[in-house]
Amino acid sequence: MIILKIYIAHSKRMDYINNLYKPLRNDLFFKEYELILPHEKSENSSNNRDFYKSIDVFIADCSEKGTGLGIELGWAYDDNKPIYCIYESGKRINNSIKAVTNNFYEYTNINEMIEIIKKIVEKETKQGSD
Repeated sequence: MIILKIYIAHSKRMDYINNLYKPLRNDLFFKEYELILPHEKSENSSNNRDFYKSIDVFIADCSEKGTGLGIELGWAYDDNKPIYCIYESGKRINNSIKAVTNNFYEYTNINEMIEIIKKIVEKETKQGSD
């Protein structure tokens, strides 16, 4: 079985520990995958440019704007990685993000966000096995 390497990007402006990292780590579904959470071990991301070539799926929570997030989206796009953007209901998506993907998913709460990410991972797992 191929284990997908899934990168979850986000702005540092959001409460990513409580609203993203903890819910993902506490869900047994994700134990079967390599989830990479950029600020899990340090507040500073240590990913260099080549890192993005090694991932299989790029999922970005675009609820909050961030320069670093935009750079990461550009690198993932440049490396032809599948890019999915999720965002909290009522938030406005920056038009520049629409240049790198057409895959946008709106969520209203943490549980819905987790279910959306699961569906994305299942879709990518199925495509990877075809």
